[in-house]
Amino acid sequence: MDPEDPARAASPAIRVASVPHRDPYVDAVLPAGVVRVGPGHGPSPWLDPAYLTAHAAEVDVVHVHSGYGHLPEDEVVCFTEAIRRTGVPLVVTVHQLRDPAQPLPARHAAHLRALLATAEVVFTLTPGAADEIVDTYGRTAIVVAHPTVAAPDPEVGGDRGLVGLPLRTNACIPDPQGVVRAALNGAVNGGGRLRLLVEPGYRLPDLGELADSESLEVAVLEPGRWAAQLQELHVAVLPESCGTHSLELEVCRDVGTRVVAPSCGWFADQWSDVVTYGNDEVHGFDPVSLNGAVAAALTRPAPRPADRVWREQQRTAVRDVHAQVYAQVVGDRVAG
Repeated sequence: MDPEDPARAASPAIRVASVPHRDPYVDAVLPAGVVRVGPGHGPSPWLDPAYLTAHAAEVDVVHVHSGYGHLPEDEVVCFTEAIRRTGVPLVVTVHQLRDPAQPLPARHAAHLRALLATAEVVFTLTPGAADEIVDTYGRTAIVVAHPTVAAPDPEVGGDRGLVGLPLRTNACIPDPQGVVRAALNGAVNGGGRLRLLVEPGYRLPDLGELADSESLEVAVLEPGRWAAQLQELHVAVLPESCGTHSLELEVCRDVGTRVVAPSCGWFADQWSDVVTYGNDEVHGFDPVSLNGAVAAALTRPAPRPADRVWREQQRTAVRDVHAQVYAQVVGDRVAG
């Protein structure tokens, strides 16, 4: 339909309740002209069957990205039953097939099973994840590229030879001391040094003699400066032994920082210009491969920041796909 068509111009804006209400990815993919339906606090009340039932007339689409991991399995099932009962179309984006924030992988799998059995449309971010979704859950997913979420700061310079290792309280980093040791050895072998980026309140493991190394420094992870802190690095190491996709990887692509990524998940599908090392829940953590991956990454020049024109075009295309899907599921509901 012609965008200047008066019938289209007069059509009401589609009202979308995103779960979570806001985060960098949700903000990046939300199409222009779509009305974001609140409330904005978390955890999202839209996951509450009673709230959804009471406010179903105020929303056209519920789009679940994340933010449901705290719920027991039966509560996610109750939410999906309320979706069916009210007739509100559900769209789901699978960011994580194995959520690193979930200590119990079976619960996350049960959540996905209920959500994907109910969703009108499923998105994911890589072809590998889409294949896994078909194999595990029997659903076909639309693959959309992870859009840009950051832009390089011209005032921030990258530090040649500086390796960054983010450390957070996370069940998917089972051996933080071993990861630090291997990353430090790799940094030194590559002629660089290691910076630990720790979240506030994170308790560092006992580093023993490593703590006295002149090639090791510690900095506090600053959420408001996270893109800049990644831009300061030559290499960023992702330390998790589980997970499927990474927002941090996309920030590194945007600002021009090389990524050393674990063998779990589909990080290499997400961005081909990564160096992979052995770290997953099947084979465990391979410190020798991390040592070698960090040293190898330091021998390469830092990648150029992603072309802004291309990234903006890519984000526009992703938003267009979301707009088309929202219009489709709303149209199907009206026709039904």
